[in-house]
Amino acid sequence: MAATKATKKKRVKVLIADDQTLFREGIKDLLENEKIIEVVGEAADGQEVVRMARKLKPDVILMDIKLPHLDGVAATRLIRKECPNTNVLILSSYEDEAHVMESIQAGANGYLSKMLPAAELVNALKAFANDGVMIPQQVMGKLLQGLRQMSSGDGNSPVALTKTEIRVLVLLGTGKSNKEIAAKMECSVKTIKNHLNAIFQKLEVSNRTEAVVKGIEMGLISPEDPN
Repeated sequence: MAATKATKKKRVKVLIADDQTLFREGIKDLLENEKIIEVVGEAADGQEVVRMARKLKPDVILMDIKLPHLDGVAATRLIRKECPNTNVLILSSYEDEAHVMESIQAGANGYLSKMLPAAELVNALKAFANDGVMIPQQVMGKLLQGLRQMSSGDGNSPVALTKTEIRVLVLLGTGKSNKEIAAKMECSVKTIKNHLNAIFQKLEVSNRTEAVVKGIEMGLISPEDPN
């Protein structure tokens, strides 16, 4: 009888970028208790995190905005251009719409407040490991508020999404995970992933946040669309 190998979950490689040593060490200690997460490095300034991202190719960078030499937004823009497979999760004390918008426009895949409980940070990284969710509902709300103020979408987009794909896109805008979207639409998670792949291809984007932003900018969905 052939032995069956247990499927081993891939560990999420995390790089921490913050200018405060105590904060970095605290986050590292927290994350090292999680089997699914591996801290591969720490950076104290923006230039250093860009160099380390190129070398280490982490899955996720926890990025502070206020970094010396090169701020977190500028570092994010460089990293997302040079290391497209590395996701950037902003972890900042700034919670206003302007900073959220600027970070997402620079290519950040998510935005979390430093004030949130430690367990929520761990849950966000675990959720990413499962299906790439990096935007909590409350943060997506801030993003949509910013888009509402600047959106000029006229609904005349040349991109043709199906009604089902538009509904998936609307649900993405509420911060729901693939599993939650599947439950809402009464289908399998695999089906939702197929819809997401089609949406990403049609909109020429690489992640969920970019899809929602582009969908609103092109008038495919509205910031006021219901949950």
